[in-house]
Amino acid sequence: MNSNLMREITPLTQNDCFTIFSRNKKEFNFPLHYHEEFELNLILQGGGAKRIVGDHIEVIGDHELVLVGPNLGHAWFTHQCQSGDIREITIQWHKDLFEDKMLRRNQLSFIRSMLERSVKGISFSSDTIQALAPRIISLNQKNGFDSVLELMSILHDLSTSRNMRTLSDVSFNNDHFNYNSRRIEKAFEYMNHNYDKTITLGEVARLVNMTEVSFSRFIRKRTGNTFIDSLSEIRLGHASRMLIDTTHSIAEISYNCGFNNISNFNRIFKKKKKCTPKEFRENFAIGTRVFI
Repeated sequence: MNSNLMREITPLTQNDCFTIFSRNKKEFNFPLHYHEEFELNLILQGGGAKRIVGDHIEVIGDHELVLVGPNLGHAWFTHQCQSGDIREITIQWHKDLFEDKMLRRNQLSFIRSMLERSVKGISFSSDTIQALAPRIISLNQKNGFDSVLELMSILHDLSTSRNMRTLSDVSFNNDHFNYNSRRIEKAFEYMNHNYDKTITLGEVARLVNMTEVSFSRFIRKRTGNTFIDSLSEIRLGHASRMLIDTTHSIAEISYNCGFNNISNFNRIFKKKKKCTPKEFRENFAIGTRVFI
């Protein structure tokens, strides 16, 4: 994987179905990145910007709608875009929001094959954008369950639309990171519930009936991350969420997310997210993010 590729830890928690982030901006300035979640990105008035998805690079037209699968590198850059009033709506959802068994039902086969293709990125036609943009834009005005049904309905309409294009030649989806393991799930569940407390390798290893050494090796092999990195990423996910959702001070958030001191929190946050917690909060202040 490209070493300039940043792993984004999104603020989506296990209790959310999806999140919608909507904003108007003058330029594209988020670095090339990837994340575990699926992402549907609608861009209006962005003509002349450059899109990178996997190994595919293209200058985009005025409107665009792209579906990016888990762990696939992507970014948009201002390039020759003169607009100054770019509208961007990003929807992200967990890769297990729709269970594999459910997607195997006949009525969902189109969605399933679209999600499978999205590991290379998919761009939708202008006709599709024209038909679906209003529904994507108004998705955050629906409530709870209705918005989940509407997201499924939008995905179904996208999956049966004509002239969709697969973008990247190669799939960068790291399959060995799809850690199908009850032990890893149990460990992550525990870390997700106790991220605000001190958690040691020893207690998590005991929880899954392994020695520290073998659990340490096991988590590294299954996730590509050390135990400490995995725990930091969980804490950073919760911290990002608090930076967007609350007015708590950065010191409070650091403490509430289990970081032992604020300078350690700032350092880890900047290393992982390429910006400080303060910059992250300011960046999100210019748009609206809704969690469903």
